Amino acid sequence: MPLLDTTLLLLLEGYAWLPARWRETQGEMVHTRLMGQHAVVLRGPDAVRFFYDDDHVQRAPALPEPIKSTLFGHGAVHTLDQAAHRARKGMFMSLMTPESVAALVGETTAAWDAAVATWPDRGHVVLFDEAARVITRGACRWAGIPLTEEETGPLAADLVAMVDGFGSPGPRHWRARAARRRREAWLAGLVEDVRRGALRAPDSSALAVAARHREPDGEPLAPRIAAVELLNLVRPTVAVSWFVTFAAHALHCWPVTRVRLAEDADGAYAEAFAHEVRRFYPFAPFVAGKAVKDLTWKGEQILADWLVLLDVWGQNHDPALWPNPCAFDPRRFIGREIGPYDLIPQGGGDPATGHRCPGEPVAVGLLEALAPRLARLDYTVPEQDLTISPYRIPARVASGFVLLPAGAAAPPETAGAKRPRPAVHPL
Repeated sequence: MPLLDTTLLLLLEGYAWLPARWRETQGEMVHTRLMGQHAVVLRGPDAVRFFYDDDHVQRAPALPEPIKSTLFGHGAVHTLDQAAHRARKGMFMSLMTPESVAALVGETTAAWDAAVATWPDRGHVVLFDEAARVITRGACRWAGIPLTEEETGPLAADLVAMVDGFGSPGPRHWRARAARRRREAWLAGLVEDVRRGALRAPDSSALAVAARHREPDGEPLAPRIAAVELLNLVRPTVAVSWFVTFAAHALHCWPVTRVRLAEDADGAYAEAFAHEVRRFYPFAPFVAGKAVKDLTWKGEQILADWLVLLDVWGQNHDPALWPNPCAFDPRRFIGREIGPYDLIPQGGGDPATGHRCPGEPVAVGLLEALAPRLARLDYTVPEQDLTISPYRIPARVASGFVLLPAGAAAPPETAGAKRPRPAVHPL
Protein backbone atom coordinates (compact mmCIF):
# COMPACT_ATOMS: atom_id res chain seq x y z
CA MET A 1 0.00 0.00 0.00
CA PRO A 2 1.54 3.36 -1.00
CA LEU A 3 2.39 5.75 1.81
CA LEU A 4 0.21 8.83 2.23
CA ASP A 5 2.02 12.17 1.85
CA THR A 6 1.41 13.95 5.15
CA THR A 7 2.92 17.37 4.33
CA LEU A 8 -0.48 19.06 4.51
CA LEU A 9 -1.18 17.34 7.82
CA LEU A 10 2.10 18.71 9.19
CA LEU A 11 1.04 22.23 8.22
CA LEU A 12 -2.39 21.73 9.82
CA GLU A 13 -1.45 19.73 12.91
CA GLY A 14 1.84 21.39 13.94
CA TYR A 15 3.32 19.67 16.98
CA ALA A 16 0.49 17.10 16.89
CA TRP A 17 1.74 15.75 13.55
CA LEU A 18 4.44 13.40 14.85
CA PRO A 19 2.48 12.09 17.88
CA ALA A 20 -0.30 11.17 15.45
CA ARG A 21 2.13 9.34 13.18
CA TRP A 22 3.57 7.39 16.15
CA ARG A 23 0.06 6.34 17.19
CA GLU A 24 -0.43 4.89 13.71
CA THR A 25 2.67 2.65 13.86
CA GLN A 26 3.70 -0.31 15.99
CA GLY A 27 7.37 -0.51 15.02
CA GLU A 28 10.58 1.22 16.06
CA MET A 29 10.17 3.96 13.47
CA VAL A 30 7.47 5.79 11.58
CA HIS A 31 7.20 5.54 7.80
CA THR A 32 5.48 8.40 5.96
CA ARG A 33 5.91 10.69 2.98
CA LEU A 34 6.91 14.33 3.36
CA MET A 35 7.23 16.79 0.48
CA GLY A 36 6.89 13.85 -1.89
CA GLN A 37 9.78 11.91 -0.32
CA HIS A 38 9.83 8.71 1.69
CA ALA A 39 10.55 9.68 5.30
CA VAL A 40 11.25 7.72 8.48
CA VAL A 41 11.02 9.09 12.01
CA LEU A 42 13.28 8.03 14.90
CA ARG A 43 13.46 8.96 18.56
CA GLY A 44 15.42 8.11 21.68
CA PRO A 45 19.08 8.51 22.72
CA ASP A 46 20.22 5.70 20.42
CA ALA A 47 18.40 7.43 17.57
CA VAL A 48 20.24 10.67 18.35
CA ARG A 49 23.60 8.87 18.12
CA PHE A 50 22.51 7.29 14.83
CA PHE A 51 21.15 10.54 13.38
CA TYR A 52 24.21 12.67 14.19
CA ASP A 53 26.67 10.19 12.68
CA ASP A 54 27.86 11.68 9.36
CA ASP A 55 28.28 8.17 7.98
CA HIS A 56 24.51 7.66 8.41
CA VAL A 57 22.72 10.97 7.92
CA GLN A 58 23.69 14.28 6.37
CA ARG A 59 21.72 17.42 7.13
CA ALA A 60 22.47 19.65 4.16
CA PRO A 61 20.60 17.70 1.44
CA ALA A 62 17.42 17.72 3.54
CA LEU A 63 17.16 21.48 4.03
CA PRO A 64 14.28 22.77 1.91
CA GLU A 65 14.62 26.09 0.11
CA PRO A 66 11.99 27.85 2.27
CA ILE A 67 14.03 27.20 5.42
CA LYS A 68 17.25 28.37 3.77
CA SER A 69 15.51 31.57 2.67
CA THR A 70 14.13 32.33 6.13
CA LEU A 71 15.83 30.67 9.08
CA PHE A 72 19.38 29.69 8.06
CA GLY A 73 20.35 31.51 4.86
CA HIS A 74 21.77 30.11 1.62
CA GLY A 75 25.39 28.98 2.02
CA ALA A 76 25.15 28.81 5.81
CA VAL A 77 27.02 26.35 7.99
CA HIS A 78 23.79 24.34 8.20
CA THR A 79 24.05 23.64 4.45
CA LEU A 80 27.46 21.98 4.82
CA ASP A 81 28.42 18.49 5.94
CA GLN A 82 31.53 16.58 7.09
CA ALA A 83 34.91 18.39 6.65
CA ALA A 84 33.43 21.58 5.20
CA HIS A 85 30.92 21.77 8.03
CA ARG A 86 33.56 21.20 10.70
CA ALA A 87 35.82 23.89 9.24
CA ARG A 88 33.04 26.50 9.21
CA LYS A 89 31.78 25.33 12.59
CA GLY A 90 35.22 26.12 14.02
CA MET A 91 34.53 29.82 13.49
CA PHE A 92 31.38 29.55 15.62
CA MET A 93 33.04 27.49 18.32
CA SER A 94 35.84 30.07 18.64
CA LEU A 95 33.15 32.57 19.65
CA MET A 96 31.43 30.23 22.12
CA THR A 97 34.16 30.00 24.76
CA PRO A 98 32.96 30.32 28.37
CA GLU A 99 34.49 33.80 28.53
CA SER A 100 32.75 34.91 25.35
CA VAL A 101 29.39 33.49 26.44
CA ALA A 102 29.75 35.26 29.79
CA ALA A 103 30.47 38.52 27.95
CA LEU A 104 27.35 38.11 25.81
CA VAL A 105 25.22 37.36 28.87
CA GLY A 106 26.75 40.36 30.63
CA GLU A 107 25.93 42.73 27.77
CA THR A 108 22.39 41.43 27.63
CA THR A 109 21.70 41.58 31.35
CA ALA A 110 23.03 45.16 31.42
CA ALA A 111 20.61 46.03 28.60
CA TRP A 112 17.82 44.21 30.44
CA ASP A 113 18.41 46.04 33.74
CA ALA A 114 18.44 49.40 31.94
CA ALA A 115 15.19 48.59 30.15
CA VAL A 116 13.43 47.30 33.29
CA ALA A 117 14.17 50.59 35.06
CA THR A 118 11.99 52.34 32.46
CA TRP A 119 9.05 49.92 32.61
CA PRO A 120 6.96 51.63 35.36
CA ASP A 121 6.87 54.83 33.31
CA ARG A 122 5.75 52.97 30.19
CA GLY A 123 2.73 51.14 31.61
CA HIS A 124 2.10 47.57 30.51
CA VAL A 125 4.95 45.68 28.83
CA VAL A 126 4.65 42.94 26.20
CA LEU A 127 7.45 40.72 27.43
CA PHE A 128 8.12 38.89 24.15
CA ASP A 129 8.65 42.16 22.25
CA GLU A 130 10.70 43.70 25.05
CA ALA A 131 12.91 40.63 25.43
CA ALA A 132 13.58 40.61 21.68
CA ARG A 133 14.69 44.25 21.73
CA VAL A 134 16.84 43.81 24.84
CA ILE A 135 18.56 40.68 23.55
CA THR A 136 19.11 42.32 20.14
CA ARG A 137 20.81 45.23 21.87
CA GLY A 138 23.03 42.97 23.98
CA ALA A 139 23.88 40.57 21.16
CA CYS A 140 24.90 43.37 18.79
CA ARG A 141 27.10 45.00 21.42
CA TRP A 142 28.78 41.64 21.99
CA ALA A 143 29.13 40.98 18.26
CA GLY A 144 30.68 44.40 17.53
CA ILE A 145 27.76 45.33 15.26
CA PRO A 146 27.11 49.08 15.42
CA LEU A 147 23.48 49.78 16.29
CA THR A 148 21.69 52.97 17.31
CA GLU A 149 18.72 53.01 19.66
CA GLU A 150 16.43 53.88 16.75
CA GLU A 151 17.68 50.87 14.77
CA THR A 152 17.17 48.37 17.60
CA GLY A 153 13.41 47.90 17.27
CA PRO A 154 13.36 47.34 13.49
CA LEU A 155 16.33 44.94 13.69
CA ALA A 156 14.70 42.98 16.52
CA ALA A 157 11.50 42.73 14.49
CA ASP A 158 13.42 41.38 11.49
CA LEU A 159 15.33 38.82 13.56
CA VAL A 160 12.10 37.63 15.16
CA ALA A 161 10.45 37.44 11.72
CA MET A 162 13.18 35.12 10.40
CA VAL A 163 12.43 32.64 13.19
CA ASP A 164 8.68 33.15 13.26
CA GLY A 165 8.22 32.50 9.55
CA PHE A 166 10.19 29.32 8.95
CA GLY A 167 7.49 26.87 10.01
CA SER A 168 4.42 27.98 8.09
CA PRO A 169 3.28 29.31 4.72
CA GLY A 170 1.57 32.65 4.25
CA PRO A 171 2.34 36.19 5.44
CA ARG A 172 4.71 35.16 8.25
CA HIS A 173 6.86 33.27 5.76
CA TRP A 174 7.06 36.15 3.29
CA ARG A 175 7.92 38.60 6.07
CA ALA A 176 10.76 36.27 7.04
CA ARG A 177 12.13 36.19 3.51
CA ALA A 178 12.02 39.98 3.22
CA ALA A 179 13.69 40.41 6.62
CA ARG A 180 16.51 38.05 5.65
CA ARG A 181 17.21 39.83 2.35
CA ARG A 182 17.24 43.19 4.11
CA ARG A 183 19.58 42.13 6.93
CA GLU A 184 21.97 40.10 4.77
CA ALA A 185 22.52 43.17 2.59
CA TRP A 186 23.08 45.39 5.65
CA LEU A 187 25.57 43.05 7.33
CA ALA A 188 27.42 42.33 4.07
CA GLY A 189 28.03 46.06 3.83
CA LEU A 190 29.44 46.11 7.38
CA VAL A 191 31.76 43.18 6.55
CA GLU A 192 33.07 45.07 3.50
CA ASP A 193 33.56 48.20 5.65
CA VAL A 194 35.63 46.20 8.16
CA ARG A 195 37.76 44.68 5.42
CA ARG A 196 38.61 48.02 3.82
CA GLY A 197 39.23 49.72 7.17
CA ALA A 198 36.21 52.03 7.11
CA LEU A 199 34.77 50.39 10.24
CA ARG A 200 36.72 49.28 13.30
CA ALA A 201 35.49 46.11 14.97
CA PRO A 202 37.18 44.68 18.09
CA ASP A 203 39.49 41.81 17.10
CA SER A 204 37.60 39.25 19.20
CA SER A 205 34.15 40.37 18.09
CA ALA A 206 31.91 38.23 15.90
CA LEU A 207 31.95 40.88 13.18
CA ALA A 208 35.75 40.87 13.01
CA VAL A 209 35.98 37.07 13.20
CA ALA A 210 33.49 36.61 10.35
CA ALA A 211 35.19 39.29 8.25
CA ARG A 212 38.62 37.63 8.48
CA HIS A 213 37.53 33.98 8.45
CA ARG A 214 39.02 31.90 5.66
CA GLU A 215 37.68 28.68 4.23
CA PRO A 216 39.85 25.52 3.88
CA ASP A 217 40.89 26.70 0.40
CA GLY A 218 42.31 29.88 1.94
CA GLU A 219 39.64 32.15 0.50
CA PRO A 220 37.71 34.59 2.73
CA LEU A 221 33.98 34.24 3.03
CA ALA A 222 32.02 36.16 0.42
CA PRO A 223 30.52 39.22 2.16
CA ARG A 224 27.01 37.83 1.82
CA ILE A 225 28.03 34.46 3.33
CA ALA A 226 29.80 36.27 6.17
CA ALA A 227 26.55 38.19 6.70
CA VAL A 228 24.59 34.92 6.72
CA GLU A 229 26.84 33.53 9.45
CA LEU A 230 26.64 36.71 11.50
CA LEU A 231 22.87 36.35 11.38
CA ASN A 232 23.33 32.74 12.47
CA LEU A 233 24.99 34.07 15.60
CA VAL A 234 22.64 36.95 16.39
CA ARG A 235 19.32 35.47 15.17
CA PRO A 236 19.29 32.37 17.44
CA THR A 237 20.42 34.53 20.35
CA VAL A 238 17.38 36.77 19.85
CA ALA A 239 15.25 33.62 19.53
CA VAL A 240 15.87 33.17 23.27
CA SER A 241 13.04 35.72 23.62
CA TRP A 242 10.72 32.74 23.00
CA PHE A 243 12.22 30.94 26.00
CA VAL A 244 12.18 34.08 28.18
CA THR A 245 8.46 34.43 27.49
CA PHE A 246 7.92 30.74 28.20
CA ALA A 247 9.82 31.24 31.47
CA ALA A 248 7.39 34.01 32.49
CA HIS A 249 4.51 31.73 31.51
CA ALA A 250 5.88 28.98 33.75
CA LEU A 251 6.39 31.38 36.67
CA HIS A 252 2.77 32.49 36.32
CA CYS A 253 1.23 29.03 35.92
CA TRP A 254 3.35 27.38 38.63
CA PRO A 255 3.93 30.11 41.28
CA VAL A 256 6.04 27.83 43.48
CA THR A 257 8.77 27.97 40.83
CA ARG A 258 8.81 31.76 41.12
CA VAL A 259 9.41 31.53 44.86
CA ARG A 260 12.16 28.95 44.47
CA LEU A 261 13.83 30.88 41.67
CA ALA A 262 13.72 34.17 43.58
CA GLU A 263 15.33 32.50 46.60
CA ASP A 264 17.92 30.54 44.60
CA ALA A 265 21.26 31.22 46.25
CA ASP A 266 23.80 29.16 44.31
CA GLY A 267 22.23 29.19 40.83
CA ALA A 268 21.48 25.45 40.82
CA TYR A 269 17.72 25.98 40.59
CA ALA A 270 18.15 28.66 37.91
CA GLU A 271 20.11 26.23 35.76
CA ALA A 272 17.54 23.48 36.33
CA PHE A 273 14.73 25.92 35.53
CA ALA A 274 16.43 26.89 32.25
CA HIS A 275 16.71 23.25 31.20
CA GLU A 276 13.09 22.51 32.12
CA VAL A 277 11.81 25.48 30.11
CA ARG A 278 13.71 24.21 27.07
CA ARG A 279 12.46 20.65 27.61
CA PHE A 280 8.83 21.39 28.44
CA TYR A 281 7.81 24.12 26.03
CA PRO A 282 7.44 23.54 22.26
CA PHE A 283 9.98 24.98 19.85
CA ALA A 284 11.57 22.75 17.16
CA PRO A 285 9.29 19.71 16.58
CA PHE A 286 11.95 17.73 14.72
CA VAL A 287 15.18 17.97 12.73
CA ALA A 288 15.75 16.31 9.37
CA GLY A 289 18.54 14.81 7.28
CA LYS A 290 19.00 12.36 4.43
CA ALA A 291 20.37 8.82 4.61
CA VAL A 292 23.75 8.77 2.85
CA LYS A 293 23.54 5.05 2.07
CA ASP A 294 21.37 2.02 2.75
CA LEU A 295 21.13 1.62 6.53
CA THR A 296 19.52 -0.57 9.15
CA TRP A 297 17.85 0.78 12.27
CA LYS A 298 16.78 -1.80 14.88
CA GLY A 299 16.22 -4.40 12.22
CA GLU A 300 14.37 -2.10 9.82
CA GLN A 301 15.80 -0.86 6.54
CA ILE A 302 16.42 2.80 5.66
CA LEU A 303 17.31 3.28 2.01
CA ALA A 304 19.80 5.84 0.69
CA ASP A 305 18.25 9.29 0.10
CA TRP A 306 15.25 8.66 2.35
CA LEU A 307 14.45 11.56 4.67
CA VAL A 308 15.35 10.77 8.28
CA LEU A 309 13.55 12.81 10.95
CA LEU A 310 14.63 12.97 14.58
CA ASP A 311 11.61 13.55 16.84
CA VAL A 312 12.82 16.36 19.11
CA TRP A 313 9.44 17.10 20.70
CA GLY A 314 8.74 13.42 21.29
CA GLN A 315 12.11 12.75 22.88
CA ASN A 316 11.87 15.73 25.20
CA HIS A 317 8.55 14.31 26.44
CA ASP A 318 9.45 10.63 26.52
CA PRO A 319 8.36 9.15 29.89
CA ALA A 320 11.26 6.68 29.69
CA LEU A 321 13.63 9.64 29.93
CA TRP A 322 11.49 12.14 31.87
CA PRO A 323 9.07 10.70 34.44
CA ASN A 324 5.74 12.53 34.35
CA PRO A 325 6.93 14.49 31.28
CA CYS A 326 3.84 16.70 31.01
CA ALA A 327 4.53 18.20 34.44
CA PHE A 328 6.71 21.32 34.63
CA ASP A 329 9.22 20.41 37.32
CA PRO A 330 12.74 21.92 37.28
CA ARG A 331 13.74 19.68 40.18
CA ARG A 332 14.17 16.81 37.69
CA PHE A 333 17.44 18.50 36.63
CA ILE A 334 18.85 19.13 40.12
CA GLY A 335 21.96 16.98 40.43
CA ARG A 336 21.35 15.38 37.02
CA GLU A 337 24.18 15.38 34.52
CA ILE A 338 22.76 16.02 31.06
CA GLY A 339 24.22 13.80 28.38
CA PRO A 340 24.63 14.80 24.73
CA TYR A 341 21.88 12.43 23.59
CA ASP A 342 18.98 12.88 26.03
CA LEU A 343 17.89 16.54 26.29
CA ILE A 344 17.85 17.77 22.68
CA PRO A 345 15.83 21.01 22.29
CA GLN A 346 18.74 22.42 20.25
CA GLY A 347 19.99 19.17 18.76
CA GLY A 348 22.17 16.37 20.07
CA GLY A 349 25.72 15.10 19.91
CA ASP A 350 28.93 17.14 20.01
CA PRO A 351 28.49 20.76 18.89
CA ALA A 352 32.16 21.00 17.90
CA THR A 353 31.90 18.26 15.28
CA GLY A 354 28.21 17.79 14.53
CA HIS A 355 25.12 19.87 13.81
CA ARG A 356 24.14 20.52 17.44
CA CYS A 357 23.62 24.25 17.96
CA PRO A 358 26.89 25.81 19.20
CA GLY A 359 24.89 28.60 20.83
CA GLU A 360 23.14 26.30 23.32
CA PRO A 361 25.30 27.63 26.22
CA VAL A 362 24.11 31.13 25.28
CA ALA A 363 20.45 30.09 25.54
CA VAL A 364 21.05 28.43 28.90
CA GLY A 365 23.18 31.32 30.18
CA LEU A 366 20.62 33.96 29.22
CA LEU A 367 17.78 32.01 30.82
CA GLU A 368 19.83 31.47 33.98
CA ALA A 369 20.41 35.23 34.18
CA LEU A 370 17.02 36.59 33.09
CA ALA A 371 14.58 34.13 34.69
CA PRO A 372 15.65 35.00 38.28
CA ARG A 373 15.34 38.68 37.39
CA LEU A 374 11.78 38.03 36.28
CA ALA A 375 11.06 36.04 39.43
CA ARG A 376 12.24 38.91 41.64
CA LEU A 377 10.48 41.63 39.66
CA ASP A 378 7.34 43.13 41.20
CA TYR A 379 4.61 42.91 38.57
CA THR A 380 1.07 41.71 38.00
CA VAL A 381 -0.38 39.82 35.06
CA PRO A 382 -3.46 41.47 33.53
CA GLU A 383 -6.21 39.44 31.89
CA GLN A 384 -5.02 38.19 28.50
CA ASP A 385 -4.77 35.13 26.27
CA LEU A 386 -1.92 33.04 27.68
CA THR A 387 -2.63 29.96 25.60
CA ILE A 388 0.11 28.33 23.53
CA SER A 389 -1.29 26.74 20.39
CA PRO A 390 0.19 23.35 19.47
CA TYR A 391 -0.77 24.02 15.84
CA ARG A 392 1.54 27.01 15.36
CA ILE A 393 5.23 26.39 14.56
CA PRO A 394 7.13 27.91 16.26
CA ALA A 395 4.70 28.06 19.16
CA ARG A 396 4.47 31.19 21.27
CA VAL A 397 2.34 32.68 24.04
CA ALA A 398 -0.66 34.17 22.23
CA SER A 399 -0.55 37.55 23.99
CA GLY A 400 3.24 37.82 24.07
CA PHE A 401 2.82 37.80 27.89
CA VAL A 402 1.70 41.24 29.02
CA LEU A 403 2.89 42.26 32.46
CA LEU A 404 2.18 45.35 34.53
CA PRO A 405 5.21 46.55 36.56
CA ALA A 406 4.57 47.82 40.08
CA GLY A 407 3.74 51.52 39.97
CA ALA A 408 2.46 51.49 36.40
CA ALA A 409 -1.11 52.42 35.57
CA ALA A 410 -3.20 49.52 34.25
CA PRO A 411 -5.08 50.24 31.03
CA PRO A 412 -8.82 49.65 31.56
CA GLU A 413 -8.99 46.88 28.96
CA THR A 414 -6.41 44.76 30.82
CA ALA A 415 -7.76 45.08 34.38
CA GLY A 416 -8.04 41.82 36.32
CA ALA A 417 -6.09 38.62 35.97
CA LYS A 418 -6.55 34.97 35.17
CA ARG A 419 -4.34 31.91 35.29
CA PRO A 420 -5.39 29.54 32.48
CA ARG A 421 -4.25 25.97 32.22
CA PRO A 422 -1.25 26.04 29.84
CA ALA A 423 -2.24 24.58 26.47
CA VAL A 424 1.10 22.99 25.63
CA HIS A 425 0.43 19.28 26.17
CA PRO A 426 -2.91 18.46 24.55
CA LEU A 427 -1.61 15.42 22.64
